[in-house]
Amino acid sequence: MRLISAVLIASLLPLSSAEAAGIDLIGLFPGKAVLVIDGGSPKTYAVGGTIGDGMKLISVDASTAVIEDNGRRETLMIGIHHNRITSSGRASVSLDPDSNGHYFVNGQINGGTVRMMVDTGASMIAMPASEAQRLGINYKKGSVGYANTANGVVPIYRVKIDTLKIGDIEVSQVDAAIQEGGLSLTLLGNSFLNRMELKREGVRLTLTKRF
Repeated sequence: MRLISAVLIASLLPLSSAEAAGIDLIGLFPGKAVLVIDGGSPKTYAVGGTIGDGMKLISVDASTAVIEDNGRRETLMIGIHHNRITSSGRASVSLDPDSNGHYFVNGQINGGTVRMMVDTGASMIAMPASEAQRLGINYKKGSVGYANTANGVVPIYRVKIDTLKIGDIEVSQVDAAIQEGGLSLTLLGNSFLNRMELKREGVRLTLTKRF
């Protein structure tokens, strides 16, 4: 599998003003969220409190925080840099690599939370059968094929994901391959990525919705 690489030493350098602009959720507590606004110092905000510049913290749960930004609500997730509305008005999110140079993202598939790894070498979203079952996807109704894995030949089922949401980006009717064996995590492949513009600034990867 071919993954997007990253020069990890760059993660130690200060962010440019373009990279810093936006919101990062870095911690969650009951009724509170720790946010970094436009590259500033981390600050803790309480639900109902004003964040500043037209923003307000609406709610938090175990994995997300909801803010209102000038009348528009946005769900924040840890590990995703949330850009405020771009000049084009198109939704975008930015990702930073892990220590191995891989990009992971927490998103929602058909309303259920799932962690995915960006993989530009995957033709479509690839998902373990166990994850599909957890998300309520009846993959057995999909068209059947086969894939060679380290564990031998395993069946795969091609399905359509109704909705896939990452930060402010939401797409519908996305092709996915559900694999029985040989896959331990969900891969965010080109059936999703081809609908995005991908831009690298330093080690930060920004996805902007094209259609």
